[in-house]
Amino acid sequence: MLINEVTQITGLTKKAIEYYIERKLIFPSISENGYRDFADSQVEQLNKIFVLRKLGISTEDIKQLLEDESRKNFQDIIIKKELDIQREQGKKSILDKLASGKGYSEISAELQMIENSKTITEKLLDAFPGYYGRFVCLHFARFLNEPIKTNSQQLAYKKVISFLDNAPSLKLPEDLQEYLIDNTKDISTLQITEMIENTKKSIENPDEFLSNNKEMLEQYLAYKQSDAYKKSPARKIILLMKEFNRASGYNDIFIPALKELSPSYAEYYKQLEIANEKLLAQYPDIKELSD
Repeated sequence: MLINEVTQITGLTKKAIEYYIERKLIFPSISENGYRDFADSQVEQLNKIFVLRKLGISTEDIKQLLEDESRKNFQDIIIKKELDIQREQGKKSILDKLASGKGYSEISAELQMIENSKTITEKLLDAFPGYYGRFVCLHFARFLNEPIKTNSQQLAYKKVISFLDNAPSLKLPEDLQEYLIDNTKDISTLQITEMIENTKKSIENPDEFLSNNKEMLEQYLAYKQSDAYKKSPARKIILLMKEFNRASGYNDIFIPALKELSPSYAEYYKQLEIANEKLLAQYPDIKELSD
């Protein structure tokens, strides 16, 4: 069908449709008389584009979504939107401060912090794709709400960005990719956030956590010692991720730089080390099983 008919069906203007053609979101054929000819499938694509644009999705992200039959990229977009909403709330808070008489120079550091947070979280999603990337992004996003005040923090920020720009992509064998997708496709961002919060609570009072979860920890230890676990895809993925973290500089470059950049993350990491020491003191076999 011709573009005039397509505009009536989709509600899009000719200019909008031409823009999406230019952005390579749709590919109409050219008829003998030189007119663009749109197939029914392309009209359906335009309807999808219309909906996604109304939801505030960029054309670049729309392109990824249209090419993603498994719909796994939707989770990345959801995280981006959630973080965008948080940043917009931060900007509103800054506007409120300006309205109440605060000077522009006083709030510049807060505004820069919002931009720094966006840069790091988006690069995290790119560096660690799929479920692992979403988990890593949401885990670290909550520590990126502090302005850079010192030269050492500025240097640490540059190290974080350099690492994320230059680290090799985390790649798993095809069978393990399928396993990870199948076992995480129904996990929402809310569930990931809840897991992160539960971890945070457990390390804030490790003695109480160990006391209240003794049965669960013993079951976990027994499973980790089992042949079923040792032969499982889950263990293979964990070992590959550990090797990636070691070889890429994640452990030696990224984590130390993030601790320098974010005082709240440095404090969290310290609590995590204390909690791990208490866990190993009570369950020493866990260390051997983790290697």
